[in-house]
Amino acid sequence: MGETEKLEKAPKTSWFGGLKAEFQKIIWPEKKSLARQTTAVIAVSVVLGLLIALMDTVIQYGVDFLVNL
Repeated sequence: MGETEKLEKAPKTSWFGGLKAEFQKIIWPEKKSLARQTTAVIAVSVVLGLLIALMDTVIQYGVDFLVNL
């Protein structure tokens, strides 16, 4: 009952060494692919922003119309 089990800990490695190892595992995209994906994200964001602004304007006019009845 008084015996304690000793747990062996994994050897501590350098934090920067681990970071370097993880960065080597990353598969970075090609410039052409990255540019294409960035363009797609910006285009979709602009279109959705315009759609939300249009819906907001229409709803605001509708609410104003109902309030003035």
